[in-house]
Order: sequence, then structure tokens, then C-alpha cells
Amino acid sequence: MTALEITGLGKVYNNGNEALHNISLNIPQGSFYAMLGPNGAGKSTLINILADTVRASSGAVSLFGRDLFTQRSWCKRQIGVVPQEVAFDPFFTPREVLAFTSGMFGCKADYAWIDELLRRLELIDHSVKNTRQLSGGMRRRLLVAQALVHKPKLVILDEPTAGVDVELRRRLWDFMRELNASGTTILLTTHYLDEAEELCDHVAIIDRGRLLTARPMQEMMGEIASSYLWFNYGKKLDMTVEAVKTLAAFEPRLTDEGICLKLGMLEDGSTFHEAYQAAVACFGAPRDAGLRREDLEDVFLRLTGKPMVEEQADG
Repeated sequence: MTALEITGLGKVYNNGNEALHNISLNIPQGSFYAMLGPNGAGKSTLINILADTVRASSGAVSLFGRDLFTQRSWCKRQIGVVPQEVAFDPFFTPREVLAFTSGMFGCKADYAWIDELLRRLELIDHSVKNTRQLSGGMRRRLLVAQALVHKPKLVILDEPTAGVDVELRRRLWDFMRELNASGTTILLTTHYLDEAEELCDHVAIIDRGRLLTARPMQEMMGEIASSYLWFNYGKKLDMTVEAVKTLAAFEPRLTDEGICLKLGMLEDGSTFHEAYQAAVACFGAPRDAGLRREDLEDVFLRLTGKPMVEEQADG
């Protein structure tokens, strides 16, 4: 079943900037779905449309079979959003924030669930402090609790671990895995691509408002990710005209210590042997050699031509 079906979604702002162009995306119910893109790709615009803070210019969105744009009240109760921006009343305590948020979704405050959220997000010892007394990392975890307080079917995590240290990130992801295993659909944007690759079962990559790919994570890494044979010669290599011709089929990439050659597939296996022999013919025997497969960050960089920029941790 589909949790979220996006069809031909577009957004053009009044200044003429096209933030989204004909985005179509299906997010399966119960999936842990990564939506990745460089800064300015359109991720925040898409999330804001889902959260009903930005109106789409075109297209349709169905949430658990209901029209997001015509049944907004019902749909908003099914979604929990962790935004990038942190904004709380500075004189409310975390428990008060969560109780007030429950009421905004038409729910009676469930203090047992509120305390469970505070405990799992390691805020229980700070639950009677005013939010102005919390660190940046604590406030971000309170945003996560706020998004979960009404037990939504779909949780949208927009850079949820920015400003959260490594150990706390690990425990937060353990909690998110439990929620996902219980049936909650999770849509994640993050700059930590290693986390996205480990956590998510589906991935979509967008750039300049356009969808580049959307598919199951394992399928994408199996079909798009390439394998490379790397050679360590202990120095930078000079590519002669003859070497360029000999290695052209392997899409050579020079490194500070040698060269990487992209492997392809033959009927009886990969081009490992051919690549090795070609490198030896051009540069002689290497000091060391090995096989490496692209990870999600490599694939992302190749598809977009842009690196992800990580945020700094803040406790």
C-alpha cells in the first residue's frame, strides 16, 4: 500500500523561481524513505507543501488514499513534521510544549506517551526546565518529540540530527527504527548519507527541483553504484596519450597515490582482470591494489555533481 503518492507536483514562486518541476513519487506504507538533494534542491519546498505551509502550483498529493489538498484537516492529523527551524515559547517546559501540541492536533494530552517520548529522547531530566534553558541539541530532540506526540502515521524528519552528537544520534535512530518497525512511515532528509544508506529502504534524489531517481535503496545501489579497482603507486601519475587510450574504457580517475579504474560486467564476470592488466601495462606493477564499491555518497555526488555539506554537532 502507498502512504504518500505525489503526482506531477510543481511549485513556482511569485519571483518566477521554479522550486519543484513535475515531481512524481510513491512512498510505500511502512517504508523508511530517504529524500536527498543538495542545498536548494527543493526538499524544503516539498516538505512545506506536505505540511500545508506552502501551496503547490500544480500536481496532486494523496495521503493514505485521501486528497491532501481537499482533506487538509484529516491529513494534517496523520503527519508529524520535524522542521529544520527551532521555535518554542521560551517560558514553556518540554512537557507543556508537548501537551499543548497534542491539543493542536485535537488530541487529549497522553502524559504516559509524553513521558515515554521525553525518556526515549533523553529529555526527561530537563522536562521542567523552560525551553530557553535547553541546549540546541535538546531543542532539536524536543522537535522530534513534538512531531510524534499525536502518534502520526507518517513522520517527516527534516535534518533531525543536525546539532546532535554522534552517540545521541545513534540512540535517536534506534527509536526511529522501532517506530518504523511498528508500522510508522518515515520520510527522512539528511546530510549524513551514511546514515541514510544504513537506515532507509527507499531513496529519492532531487536536484534543482527535478527528480533524478527514486527506487528501493538496495536496487539503486545494485544497479547504479559502480565498482572500482584502485591502484596505489605512491605518487601522482602522468597520463600519457597512450595511457589515455588504453584506459579509456575504464573511465580512469587519478588520485594522489595512483589511479582508480571503473569495472564493467562481461558474460563470464567483471572486467577486473582486463583493468588490472591495462594499469600494469601503462604504469607497471602497483605497490597495492584493491576493490572498492561506491557508497551512497559516491552515487549522490555522481548524479548531482554536488557534495552534501554536513552540519556541526552541538550537544
